[in-house]
Amino acid sequence: MPALFHPPFKPCPCGSGRSFQKCCGPLLSGEARASSAEQLMRSRYTAFVLKHQMYLLQTWHESTRPATLDLADDTTRWESLTVHHSEAGQPEDTTGTVEFTARFRLEGKRHQMRENSTFIRTETGWKYVQGEQKSP
Repeated sequence: MPALFHPPFKPCPCGSGRSFQKCCGPLLSGEARASSAEQLMRSRYTAFVLKHQMYLLQTWHESTRPATLDLADDTTRWESLTVHHSEAGQPEDTTGTVEFTARFRLEGKRHQMRENSTFIRTETGWKYVQGEQKSP
């Protein structure tokens, strides 16, 4: 499984400052579920870094989820994540939003994407619904 290729004691790609083993690792392996919308968003960023397609599809709400996702030929090199703020999205909430900036390289050029993502809590946990791109 792709998520296992990240050394467990190295810093988590999501930028939390914690080790992968103590942060997104248990979510990507299925050992744990995200307790908040922000935690799910961070784990999804890490899944993009590690090209963990199955996790991305599993955490995408069925109303907006694509039928397939193929990252095998994706050459994006994700470099960093900054979370600007979260609204709601806690264990007692049913919806939440997270605004973040993801920095990446594509074809040797640096880019950044600022997004306000919407999440919903279902009986199987938090799910990504959609994102609204914002000007950087």
